[in-house]
Amino acid sequence: MQSFAGGWGVSYHTVAFSPDGNLIAAGDSYGTIKLWRVSEGTEVRTLRWHAGSVTSVAFSPDGRLIASGSGDGTVKVWRVSDGLEVRTIDGHRGPVTSVAFSPDGRLIASGTGDYDWSIRLWRVADGALMSTLRGHSGQNLRVAFSPDGSLLASVSGYPDYTIKLWRVADGSVVHTLNDSNFVGSVAFSPDGSLIATGNWSGDIKLWRVSDGEIVRTFPRHAERVESVLFSPDGTLLLSSGVSGSIRLWRVSDGSAVRTLTGHTGSVNSVAYSPNAHLIASGGSEGAIKLWRVSDGLEIRTLAVDAEIVLSVAFSPNADMLAGGYAGGAIKLWRVSDGSELRTFIGHTGPISSIAFSPDGNLIASASWDHTVKVWRVADGSEVRTLAGFTGPVSCVAFSPDGRWIAAGSGSPDSVIKLWRVSDGSEVRTLANSGWVDSIAFSPDGSLLASGGGDAVIRLWRVSDGMLARALTGHSDRVTSVSFSPNGRLLVSAGADFDRTVRLWYVADGTLLQTYDRETGTGVSSLQVSPGGRLIAYGRYDATIVVARNPFWRVGDVNGSGCVDDADLLAVLFAFGCSDGCGVEDLNGDGAVDDADLLMVLFNFGSGCAG
Repeated sequence: MQSFAGGWGVSYHTVAFSPDGNLIAAGDSYGTIKLWRVSEGTEVRTLRWHAGSVTSVAFSPDGRLIASGSGDGTVKVWRVSDGLEVRTIDGHRGPVTSVAFSPDGRLIASGTGDYDWSIRLWRVADGALMSTLRGHSGQNLRVAFSPDGSLLASVSGYPDYTIKLWRVADGSVVHTLNDSNFVGSVAFSPDGSLIATGNWSGDIKLWRVSDGEIVRTFPRHAERVESVLFSPDGTLLLSSGVSGSIRLWRVSDGSAVRTLTGHTGSVNSVAYSPNAHLIASGGSEGAIKLWRVSDGLEIRTLAVDAEIVLSVAFSPNADMLAGGYAGGAIKLWRVSDGSELRTFIGHTGPISSIAFSPDGNLIASASWDHTVKVWRVADGSEVRTLAGFTGPVSCVAFSPDGRWIAAGSGSPDSVIKLWRVSDGSEVRTLANSGWVDSIAFSPDGSLLASGGGDAVIRLWRVSDGMLARALTGHSDRVTSVSFSPNGRLLVSAGADFDRTVRLWYVADGTLLQTYDRETGTGVSSLQVSPGGRLIAYGRYDATIVVARNPFWRVGDVNGSGCVDDADLLAVLFAFGCSDGCGVEDLNGDGAVDDADLLMVLFNFGSGCAG
């Protein structure tokens, strides 16, 4: 297994990828820089020494050199091929906090902190000082060149809190932009027309380079912003907080939420593919649509029937999609080409819910005809009918180990029943106080969550059917419940008069967050993505919303709650994927690349006990 870790007690303050993405350079607290090969995680060499901690590293545009800044007040230039120190540049009177190569590789800019407050431009060829830029009255933490190299941006802390744009040719100040707090990060958009900044109050701002005006302020981080970065096409902005939280924003409007529109009727059901690459949605107009998560693109419409689609579900291998219809039929499609494989006929009422068994061999369907049916996927034959309800059956789910089927019903009985899959025998009945709209097993199978018409979410212990706790807070019917992959969070949706998505801590039932934005006229269905990073929900107004889970741990590929070797290995094995990428695409840009690897490395060990 690859490891990018250093020795015991070493902390890395800065990291950079080579332009070709093959190497990672990281500067540590002991004054050394380590180079690793990304593909296999092997250490290539160690560059020694600075006399202080390494605060910043940067590759030259051609990848042949590395510049490093240090608390010892020096800038060093190193040759990548053999690790040779080319030169030491000494001239600052304080610690060097930031270094950057100009786009043509001819200059290095360095910013400094205490006692100096200057920015210096050095010629790479011989280390000569080309100019000293003065004007800040506080620490200069970050510097960045514009894409064409004509401008340099610098940000400052206490006491001036400013961003300055300098003309590289003559060192003159083009604009001074005033912020309200310590500005710690800056980045140019790829076309050079905008700069983004992040400050210690959690504010992210977008400024127009031409006149220095604020274009927009993004919703505030709950913590200090450590870095900002534009996507290569300039459409997205990535920001990271001091605790490791990473957010992705749409530059055009500042939104952090993606909405998918295309249905013309209420979206009754949404489902993630197991690899988190696709979302399926079923609508009242009779359409089932497939969407690509990375960019929200509608891939295809599988069918447009006269009947309302009430439920959709992916097979565990994501090869097939099942849809349940108001007319009582269940249809199965091949995801790759949208071809219909077979139709399951046998129910005499609308199909309110469908679920695949964990091994993909069976489908369970719940119907308003008061029954649950189990079907064999391979040939469409009915295995058995599970009866005993006196009201319509509204939801169904398999336990994670495939041993149990749970189903909930509406009036007049309003109960949840649990059956053994192997022989169809009823194990127990759980009495509810209202219509049961939604059920979900916890990932370990120990709990069953239910939500329904009395606006209460109940957590039941599967082993003995006892009520573990009740969660209250919704003001209307709870239409959908979904566990996070590690089972620590439960997400719930409220209907028309509630119009909220709520996140709960399962261990003690604490309400962690109420989300009432982008909920339209109410939420009919929701699901947490397989890796736990996103929450998708369908609304009554024909819209699907994809929102970031605010409690997802950055870098946690498998949703275990701990960023560890398994997450690193998952990203490395998927590295280079550019189409059909799954949960390893941590930032949702459609590719598994340097940015995803960096998210794991920066947060390695986060959430892990001991």
